[in-house]
Amino acid sequence: MTSQPTLPKADRGPGGPGDPGSGLQAGLKNRHLSMIAIGGVIGAGLFVGSSSGIATAGPGILLSYALVGTLVVLVMRMLGEMSAANPTSGSFSAHADRALGRWAGFSIGWLYWFFWVVVLAVEATAGAKILEGWIPAVPQWGWALIVMVVLTATNLVSVGSYGEFEFWFAGIKVVAIGAFIVVGGLAVFGVLPGVDSDKAGLDNLTGHGGFLPHGPGAILTGVLLVVFSFMGSEIATLAAGESEDPQRAVTKSTNSIIWRIGVFYLGSIFVVVTLLPWDDKAIADKGSYVAALDSLGIAHAGQIMNFIVLTSVLSCLNSGLYTASRMAYSLGERGDAPKSFARVNGRGVPRTAILASVVFGFVAVFFNYLSPDTIFLFLVNSSGAVALFVWLVICFSQLRMRRIIQREAPEKLVVRMWLYPYLTWATAALIVFVLGYMLTDTEGESSGRTTVLLSVLVAAAVVAIAFVKEKVAKDRARDGAQDGAQDGSEDESEALTAR
Repeated sequence: MTSQPTLPKADRGPGGPGDPGSGLQAGLKNRHLSMIAIGGVIGAGLFVGSSSGIATAGPGILLSYALVGTLVVLVMRMLGEMSAANPTSGSFSAHADRALGRWAGFSIGWLYWFFWVVVLAVEATAGAKILEGWIPAVPQWGWALIVMVVLTATNLVSVGSYGEFEFWFAGIKVVAIGAFIVVGGLAVFGVLPGVDSDKAGLDNLTGHGGFLPHGPGAILTGVLLVVFSFMGSEIATLAAGESEDPQRAVTKSTNSIIWRIGVFYLGSIFVVVTLLPWDDKAIADKGSYVAALDSLGIAHAGQIMNFIVLTSVLSCLNSGLYTASRMAYSLGERGDAPKSFARVNGRGVPRTAILASVVFGFVAVFFNYLSPDTIFLFLVNSSGAVALFVWLVICFSQLRMRRIIQREAPEKLVVRMWLYPYLTWATAALIVFVLGYMLTDTEGESSGRTTVLLSVLVAAAVVAIAFVKEKVAKDRARDGAQDGAQDGSEDESEALTAR
């Protein structure tokens, strides 16, 4: 008979601020958590990658964003349920450890860490390109180095300094995209003067080939293009472990995810596809948001958008380093990574976990310059589907954890997944469907099929390591028990002889 997993004793009590039973400190204020939660869903991919989605699905890209947004809302609801009951720096990895087994927590934790250290390299390079365009005297690799060093120093100072930087980075994104929606909305409805009325208007949703100019199948293709721009919405649940009131922080960020996605993603994309026809050449040449700003007659639209994208890149880098280090810390605390990862300094900062994460980030940056079309391309593709793997693990963890929480601490179910367990199973099925549909995408070196297959290959390797590690640990425990029993028998024999 297998033993039932239980809630950790450290997490059952009322607990103090921060991660229960750990050396992390409650350095994040409520305003930090609020902005991290809002900014976490606004990635640089929204500004940079939306033009390819619009070209693929036309105005129907709104349905692609709505579908993925619904998926994220459901997954975040499940994660919120578990994290509100047990706030921890390991978030879904720690929940998987308790609900599914050590192998699951180990595997998804390391895969998530791998994803973010690769993201560090991607974002550092993107930021360096913008900065080099402004100040070409410093080479691109120099800017990448400067950006990485500055944000590493920020994270090493204290969790509060990370929160403060992220508060302002995310604040700029939120204000910029909010202003874009308001001004663009006024232009669409003919309130703003000086806008080309022949181009702007709701007619753009159905003109130029219809709402779905490339057919209904383009909605699913659009899903593949936009799904990865949503990665980061779960950061608030990791950061909650270092907040003044973890349960309140998780509950608040979970309940607000619907309007955040509705406003910032659907709202801004709606403005883009109504300001300009989806097949306008400017969208492909300049990018969707730059083209939209140009159509409003805003001077220096390209440079304004470069500044906003740079802010998003720095925000993603800042949060990526924080997230990777806290996942490494949690793995070290659970014995799934070197114990040094779980050590913190006097300010509650897991210095070794941060430095280890940034070192791998620097290595990935180096490969991006040394071998962008081979080694670095492999790193990017092999981490590309990790977001979907994480969401799938969250679904299966929640199915088990709900029963555990109900049995041991039902009062902690302050956030509940809707229509449990049916909606959880439906969400898991949708994620599996998206992964399966990605296998039909065979175009290009970073095709959906390549991304899924390489990600599965890396995931299989990590899971294999997890099972080997678990088996070795069990063998050692069994050998230790046998040695203890043998020593006890020898002692008893010696005692009888002495008598």
